[in-house]
Amino acid sequence: MIPVQGYAGRTVAVLGLGRTGRAAAAALEAGGARPVVWDDSGLAREGAEADGLDVRDLTKAGGFDDVAALVVSPGIPHLYPTPHPVISAAWDAAVPVDNDIGLFFRSFANPDWNKFDTAPRVIAVTGSNGKSTTSALIHHILTQNGRPAQLAGNIGRGVLDIDPAHDGEVVVLELSSYQTDLARALTPDVAVFTNLSPDHLDRHGGLGGYFAAKRRLFAEGGPDRAVIGVDEAEGCYLANQLIEGPDDGRVIRISSGRKLAGQGWTVFARKGFLSESRKGRQVASIDLRGIKGLPGAHNHQNACAAYAACRTLGLGPKGIEAAMQTYPGLPHRSQLVAEIDGVAYVNDSKATNVDSAAKALQAFPKIRWICGGLQKDGGLEGLLPHLGHVVKAYVIGREAEAFARQLDGAEAEVCGTMEKAVARAKAEAAAGDVVLLAPAAASFDQYDNFEQRGEDFMAQVEAVNR
Repeated sequence: MIPVQGYAGRTVAVLGLGRTGRAAAAALEAGGARPVVWDDSGLAREGAEADGLDVRDLTKAGGFDDVAALVVSPGIPHLYPTPHPVISAAWDAAVPVDNDIGLFFRSFANPDWNKFDTAPRVIAVTGSNGKSTTSALIHHILTQNGRPAQLAGNIGRGVLDIDPAHDGEVVVLELSSYQTDLARALTPDVAVFTNLSPDHLDRHGGLGGYFAAKRRLFAEGGPDRAVIGVDEAEGCYLANQLIEGPDDGRVIRISSGRKLAGQGWTVFARKGFLSESRKGRQVASIDLRGIKGLPGAHNHQNACAAYAACRTLGLGPKGIEAAMQTYPGLPHRSQLVAEIDGVAYVNDSKATNVDSAAKALQAFPKIRWICGGLQKDGGLEGLLPHLGHVVKAYVIGREAEAFARQLDGAEAEVCGTMEKAVARAKAEAAAGDVVLLAPAAASFDQYDNFEQRGEDFMAQVEAVNR
């Protein structure tokens, strides 16, 4: 646990009693603060009271009279589409609002670091797609090369629930826009921006607000090194805002699919090969094509980001390449779950938006595509240019018929359930095909989350293989 600094002897309110809120309350108490907690759910409040937490109704007048700060869980809206009433009450009472990420960055360093030979470092990863894979890959590379590391944030453990740092340790954080948007302290040593595509637009008041939330990690965080994906205009803009000149080595530009020019530090992947260049000269290259845990151009972008981040810490190209070869991949993200009669079954349930699904569709040559679910804003037009590899689509979800009608140019069968979709794909697939779950939609019409959807896919694949 990371005891929260700066609030000893003071009352701090916590809104939201899920994993993040519970960890924040415990870390505040460990740092000498007096946490008071609230959740809109009566069951959550009863559980907190049973565990000895001080539950206070922050919606009532006077709820913030003695409160020094309010800590908000990431799922609770603080501005758009409308502020939560408790947050509005904190504003009216002039009480600062923060989240666990802000508490972490103000509390991670401690006096024990004076005894260390090498100060601990923090790598923070954000972006629309690839955050989890990039973060997990960085962590894997570090540990495989003998560097102590912890993985936390939106993946792994909560940021305040990790262990205090050891000499030379690296903490790798995956940070969503919900987390970067509100944090009052953002000071990573290395910050990574993978890419940007429309997502969470209601929460951020549009694409501009969404990008602004990501940008805070760099503009307000002031990292020593920044790794920026420049395959979209927003990434190009961000990289340009950070550089002091064409040869500024503090910013590493990365790309998947095009060669990057210039005198600066670049890492790009093209036709399956990763290339690192400095001052206009190539200094290293890695063949990514045979790495099973990183299939497709979208994963090659993740590889570029992880490679660049690890290079900033002094790791050598050969050590990074060797670690990439052993990377097993993450569940529900281009996860190879079975090979049956020459047909591969790939679980990419995390492909919940059009952009991530489009990238998955470009990763394999002959696809029997399981898709559908609760559609997000914008429709499916962004997918249509990427259906060339789709032999047939098998559509699931309550809106399966409407989803299928939008897939112009692709043969589509309305299946409704995962069980039927997997069975039909299995019956029609031939050797060399890939049965790919990449839904391009949220899971909440049929499942609690994308993990549950991916687990159902894997269970149905196992069932047809019996």
